[in-house]
Amino acid sequence: MTSPQSVQVLDGATPVVKVPTPAVGWTIAASSFAFIIVQLDITIVNVALPQIGADLNARVSALQWVVDAYTLGFAVFLLSAGALGDKFGSKRLFLAGFLLFAVASAACGLSPNATFLNIARAIQGIGAALLVPSSLAILNRACTHDKKLLAKAIGLWTAAGGVSIAAGPVLGGLLLAIAGWRSIFWVNIPICILGFMLTMRVVPAMAAKQHAHSFDFPGQILAIFALTGLVGAVIELHPLGLRHPLVLSGFCLALVAGAAFLMVEKKVAHPMLPLSFFHQTSFTAAVLFGVFVNFSYYGVIFVISFYLQKVQGYNPMQAGLAFLPLTGTFILSNLVSGWLIGRAGIRLPMVLGGFIGALGYGLLGSVGIATDASFLQMLPGFVLIPAGMGLAVPAMTTSILSS
Repeated sequence: MTSPQSVQVLDGATPVVKVPTPAVGWTIAASSFAFIIVQLDITIVNVALPQIGADLNARVSALQWVVDAYTLGFAVFLLSAGALGDKFGSKRLFLAGFLLFAVASAACGLSPNATFLNIARAIQGIGAALLVPSSLAILNRACTHDKKLLAKAIGLWTAAGGVSIAAGPVLGGLLLAIAGWRSIFWVNIPICILGFMLTMRVVPAMAAKQHAHSFDFPGQILAIFALTGLVGAVIELHPLGLRHPLVLSGFCLALVAGAAFLMVEKKVAHPMLPLSFFHQTSFTAAVLFGVFVNFSYYGVIFVISFYLQKVQGYNPMQAGLAFLPLTGTFILSNLVSGWLIGRAGIRLPMVLGGFIGALGYGLLGSVGIATDASFLQMLPGFVLIPAGMGLAVPAMTTSILSS
């Protein structure tokens, strides 16, 4: 599992010994297990939502929480996870993420009602938050002296996520047809075990950083309140209406907690989110690009999963296969992105990917999502959207890591 030790002797000088390190390929594979499991649980769950709703007697807003509880847990703990990785070591946090994700997946599979399921999904999201920054830290360390190699590694890392995005709907449809919706959560456990074992074997221990700072507890709490209030208000806006006290309270909580979060991050010695990052134009542009990309793509997946099954009458397996073009193009475009970044830099794949994705959304929107729309009419949009995202996301990730 290790690269051979090489010794170079320079005319009587002291030999220069390169310490054996795990092969980069194995490190990429171990890191990629994290992105595979994180991405898989987004697309595989979307296909199962109609069946979950019928079995647990859950309304659409409750099913939105099945998706968003996971994303919310991921979002509010992501920055803190990066800080914890510095404090305790990225490998330790990476392994803890696999364990937490596996336990939460088992809880999802055993859920007796929608409330229990959504709480377990939030815990899954926290596990995902432990995994992603740690996996990138592991990749960054393995390729720290070669920027082109890092770009290729990130391309392979995102391609692995693209494989899981593509496989999710098909695998979900197959599992739903054979064993029901609970099986889509049980499938996570062997993947977590494989990732854990491979990491233990090939990734060297990563000591805590000596300059790691104290945990920004006030910032973390305010981030949880702000994001939960905003997401909750948006989800309940349609069923309850804007004037409902719960919706108004959610928006007020998001506004007040968000403003307090910015004030705390300005004053605290070691902020969870250093606002100075946003003074860097490249960082700010990449983050905003990521917001728009994820907002549009995952919103479309949620709506299309219901549209195909409730409007078009597809069964879960047919819906999973119909999703394949919407997810599968990621794989090729991720690999092309890594190659393009190494030759043309970050800007070209981000701009080109954005235009291709926008064209795909435009074509999908022109179909009108009518009840009589054929799959062939939707196909160009299904292909171009992930093709554009697959080009842009590795470049975006590389830009943020470089910052």
